[in-house]
Amino acid sequence: MSNGATPTTPPFTPAITPSTFQSAYVHGTAPREQSRLSRLNTLINDSCIAELQLASHPVQRILDVGSGLGQLTRALARTAGSRVIGVEYSEEQVTEALRQAREAGEEHLAEFRQGAAENLPLSAAERGSFDLVHTRFVLEHVQNPLAVVKEMVSAAKPGGRIVLSDDDHDVLRVWPEIPGLAPIWAAYQRTYDRLGCDPIIGRRLVSLLHEAGATPVRNSWVWFGSCSGDGLLPAYTDNLLGVIDTAKERMIGSGMTSEAAILALVDAARAWAQRPDAAIWFAMAWAEGRRKA
Repeated sequence: MSNGATPTTPPFTPAITPSTFQSAYVHGTAPREQSRLSRLNTLINDSCIAELQLASHPVQRILDVGSGLGQLTRALARTAGSRVIGVEYSEEQVTEALRQAREAGEEHLAEFRQGAAENLPLSAAERGSFDLVHTRFVLEHVQNPLAVVKEMVSAAKPGGRIVLSDDDHDVLRVWPEIPGLAPIWAAYQRTYDRLGCDPIIGRRLVSLLHEAGATPVRNSWVWFGSCSGDGLLPAYTDNLLGVIDTAKERMIGSGMTSEAAILALVDAARAWAQRPDAAIWFAMAWAEGRRKA
C-alpha cells in the first residue's frame, strides 16, 4: 500500500444485485452531513462550473439530477442566466435546498423537485427539451447507474449535452502517508459494494454514456486537492474526515474497522495537516456526451 490509497481491482462487481429506483447514499442526510456538503460545495463548485464551459456552450434549459442542497444548481443558474430544475431524491435535502435558496434571496433561480434519478419527475413536454442535463456525486450512490444515465439522455434535446461527474475513490493519494488512513479508506470503499454501489464509478462514465445511447465527446478531471501553504488544506482534511465520520457506523457495524481506529486516524490527520510538506491529491472524473439527433 502506498500514498494512502487502496487499489480496487476492476471490473468492479457489486456485492448485491442492482435494483432500479433505489438510492443507497452512504452518508445519510443528518445535519452534520448537510454541513459537510455545504462546505464541500464552497471548495469545488467554481471548478465544476468552469469545466462546463458555459460561455462557449450557452444553454437555456438545464436539468440538475441529484441536486442535493442546491448550491451548485443555483450557481449553474447564475452562470447560465436561466432558471434550472433540480431533482433530488431526499426530502430532507430538498427542504434544506429551499431554505438555503430563500436565505440567499435566490428562490427565483431554481425549481427543486423531489424524485428518483432513475425515474425523473418530468412532464412529457419536458422530456427531450433540455440543453444541458447534469449530475454530480450521484452515480456512485445508486444501484443502477445506467438507468440514471438513460433517463438523463431521454431528458436532453437532440444534440443536447449530458454531463456526468463522479468519484473514483481509488485515486486518492496523500503525502506523507497518514497513519491508519489506508485500511480505513479501504473499509470506506467496501461500504459501497455492500450496498450494491460502485466506489470507482468515475472510470466508467464514458462507458455509461455510450451504453445509454449518447455520443461521448469529452472526458477530463476536476481537481479536488490541496497542499500545505495554499490555506485550504484544513478544509480538505475536514472533508476527508467528514466523509469517514458519516460512514463510520456502517464500517464499524460490518466489522471492517473500529471506533478506536477512527479516533486514532482523526488525531493523525489533524497532526498531518500541520506538516509543511503535506498534500492531498484527488480529482473527480468528468465526462460529457451528446444526445444523438
